[in-house]
Amino acid sequence: MRRFGDPYKSGRKYVRRPGAYAIIPEGRDLLLTLQDAEELELQLPGGGIDFGETPVRALHREVFEETGYHITNIRRLGAYQRYTFMPEYDVWAHKICHIFTCTPTLRISDPTEPDHSVVWMDPKSAISMLSNDGDRHFLRHWSKLF
Repeated sequence: MRRFGDPYKSGRKYVRRPGAYAIIPEGRDLLLTLQDAEELELQLPGGGIDFGETPVRALHREVFEETGYHITNIRRLGAYQRYTFMPEYDVWAHKICHIFTCTPTLRISDPTEPDHSVVWMDPKSAISMLSNDGDRHFLRHWSKLF
């Protein structure tokens, strides 16, 4: 599996953290989330897969928490890995990021996840502004399909 970002550092303890993330187009724009915690991060909506949860179920939950939207037409694009510090949990993580495409159906509420807000942006701008290389790679690949 392809790795993006920093390499594994021996001697550092990593927590394995699988996650599910989505490229969500509507019209000419993408539904993204802006996380305003330690620093501003523009991200694909999604997050960690909890114990006993499938990637698709986690995707539904995480997209709703971060955007307030329900989703449909889910299709898996692939996965990548990265090693990163997660300040909100105070741990180093080995993240396995499963990437999907889907369609937004209905906005139920504002984001329920603290410090998250919805951002609509064209794919070209998003490719240059997303906060991590893996998300940019998958968005670049997806945008070439259309």
